[in-house]
Amino acid sequence: MNNVRTVSDTKRTFYTLHTRPINTIYRRVVEELMVEMHLLSVNVDFSYNAIYALGVVTSFDRFMDGYQPEQDQESIFRAICQAVEQDPHRYRQDASRLQALAASLPAKELIAGLSQVTSLNQDLDLQKQLEVVAGNANFKYSRLFGIGLFALLVQSDPELVKDNQRKAEALKAIANGLHLSEDKLIKDLELYSSNLEKMAQALIVMADIVSADRKKRDALKQA
Repeated sequence: MNNVRTVSDTKRTFYTLHTRPINTIYRRVVEELMVEMHLLSVNVDFSYNAIYALGVVTSFDRFMDGYQPEQDQESIFRAICQAVEQDPHRYRQDASRLQALAASLPAKELIAGLSQVTSLNQDLDLQKQLEVVAGNANFKYSRLFGIGLFALLVQSDPELVKDNQRKAEALKAIANGLHLSEDKLIKDLELYSSNLEKMAQALIVMADIVSADRKKRDALKQA
């Protein structure tokens, strides 16, 4: 008997856990993240690690920034994780731990650690996970893992990621050190940045529509 959960199962679970309607402009973001996490969770080569968790948390927080009502954001995040049979607290805790670590390290030291040139002795659990990634020919790379790596760089040195040359050099070193596809990593991060820009533009358009509609109603009331 095949007991592998389907995407439909996961979506059904999500909507039983979070029962409030999701704003239209964000619904696609929520469902795409949930489907991506689902497909990874049922892949035999996939295994959870803190960098992936940071990628999930970063992606969710960036795309859901400004969501109203604000108190629904964490409910949605918990429901996504629980729908794919994961612990949302573990994701948040691991992400916070890695963010704090990256913020405490100079970018050069962080990049050397991520690329396995030196050991990240400040966090032995992360160091062990990096060794597993680098040493596993069947490691299941994902876009969310790539976003997690990028989030570490942003946390360590926000100016580095704004410099295309320095950013490219850092990503190349990390990809080579972890035996990941540099092209795949860069393309995933370019798409991620592009989608964030599109989301920001869509929110501006939506805000303009709402504002125009409000002015129109006010004008009718005064007529």
